[in-house]
Amino acid sequence: MKRLTTGLLAAALGITLLAGCASNPGTPNNSGGDTGNNGGGATGTIKIGLAAEQSGAVASYGSDTLKGVQMAVDEINANGGIKGQQVQLIQYDTKSDPAQATTMATKLATQDKVVAMVGPATSGSFMATIPVANANKVPVVSGSATADAATVDSSGNVQPFAFRTCVSDSFQGTAGAQFALNTLNAKKAVIYMDNSSDYAKGLAKTFTDAFTAGGGSIVDTQSYAGGDTDFNAVLTKIKGEQFDVLYLPGYYQEAGLIIKAARGMGISQPVLGADGFDSPTLKELGGAQALNDVYFTNHYSPLSTDPRVTAFASAYKTKYGTDPSGFIAMGYDTMNFIADAISRATSIDGQAIADAMAATKDFKAVTGTLSVDDHHNAIKSIVVIALKDGDQASATTVSPS
Repeated sequence: MKRLTTGLLAAALGITLLAGCASNPGTPNNSGGDTGNNGGGATGTIKIGLAAEQSGAVASYGSDTLKGVQMAVDEINANGGIKGQQVQLIQYDTKSDPAQATTMATKLATQDKVVAMVGPATSGSFMATIPVANANKVPVVSGSATADAATVDSSGNVQPFAFRTCVSDSFQGTAGAQFALNTLNAKKAVIYMDNSSDYAKGLAKTFTDAFTAGGGSIVDTQSYAGGDTDFNAVLTKIKGEQFDVLYLPGYYQEAGLIIKAARGMGISQPVLGADGFDSPTLKELGGAQALNDVYFTNHYSPLSTDPRVTAFASAYKTKYGTDPSGFIAMGYDTMNFIADAISRATSIDGQAIADAMAATKDFKAVTGTLSVDDHHNAIKSIVVIALKDGDQASATTVSPS
């Protein structure tokens, strides 16, 4: 069972405001005076890799992850580094392609000799890097790969070098269903999902299970494929259904177009999605007028009044001139999670760092206090965000109980 509470889970991560240490978050940070110590040691730098989607279909996610990671690296180095050593961030673009993600992770692990990696933002690309991480004993961590199977193999055994700092789709789908039942008072739902995405299919399943277990019914399930642009035929069919909420698991590229088309057809029921909605491009595609009575589960909201969140958001805006997205916050937390593990590890090598990650308890992050479970998942809260004219208007916290 999960329970709904309001506000964000308090976090106690110290946010250090910087002056004069900024670097462009959209460009590589391959400086740092490496002395050839193979990733970490008594001298030189500690090499951390990042392979993320900076171009291609979901470039918004990976680019924002990099911005958050870079901000954390700048803060860490300004405060003396880790164990007295500066962090050297080496980053590559996966081009939103799982095959490219494998290639870039291999380069980071075998050529650049990093001791840990920030993995891709999306589940499929993240999972493509895990065999590389396991083979080279280099832990890889994603802040947004939410697929239930992301950190376990086909037999359900934990992947020894794969971790995530976000909650799973099971939690997101369940939280979305409970929000629909308890806050939106929905009894009947239609699901319109991206059938080409394991992420969307996982969300649809867990939403269905939780919604029906709570007394609701799914009156129709329809699908589209990533990259589709014409949704009129399916939306015309959906319009003829009797339902209270439209659950739309998928990414912002199609979600924005679907919501715009649905509202244009007179479909006025609430639309509920997941963290795949978290991109400014959603508003560009859907238009402000269409993006009302729209909600999505997410890992972070800048609306929080928690001092740690407001300090982070203020520091980011001062440094880069814009408000941080959820993916920026998760990138920031993921880099700090890696740094915390390295600081506790018995040595600066992949196995010791992975052991420290697995032992993490009550790590104070901007997006909530997290502990790592036996399957290397984060146990933490998430929020359900409401949009008004395409902008975040309110947030409700969903906490594990």
